[in-house]
Amino acid sequence: MNFLKKNWSNILFIIFIILLIVPQTRKPIQIGLNRLIAFSPSEISEEKREELDNYNWRLKGMDGEVYHFNETQGQVAVVNLWATWCPPCIAEMPSFQKLYDDYNGKVNFYFVSSEETEALTAFLQKKGYTLPIFQPMSMSPEILQSYSLPTTYVISKTGEIVVNKTGAANWNDDNFRELLDRLLKEEL
Repeated sequence: MNFLKKNWSNILFIIFIILLIVPQTRKPIQIGLNRLIAFSPSEISEEKREELDNYNWRLKGMDGEVYHFNETQGQVAVVNLWATWCPPCIAEMPSFQKLYDDYNGKVNFYFVSSEETEALTAFLQKKGYTLPIFQPMSMSPEILQSYSLPTTYVISKTGEIVVNKTGAANWNDDNFRELLDRLLKEEL
């Protein structure tokens, strides 16, 4: 009994490490930790913003229809590059769903994944998400290319990249909502 009292913290640490090694428990722990540390994304200062000058990008919706990203030119857009197997991507999806529920029709949302339609459909159904999911049919504009998941870009009406966030974030935060409201009020 003395052994347990003296070493309880070490035992808990070892159990935690074992849980991180086992694939069935690793992913839920990673998702939980990512949600815990996800903060509101930061806005890029005006002098450091880059401008999207090429909107040529073809996407296929889950309905099989082809969409042209250039239709979003002159509007506020949120582009999220993600995957169903990515724990930080999964961690931020509930905040995106809440944001989408309130801003759908005001902001153009593009959740882009290169995964197979079946995997994407199963994920959406399992989680009950109604997010607009797209698959790329052509290369994205160079400025929107990333090798990290998740990566999210927020594009103003004038084409400025206002947010360029890699990693999980809380997209349903009041500060981010204020940013979107400000971007929506801006004139072209």
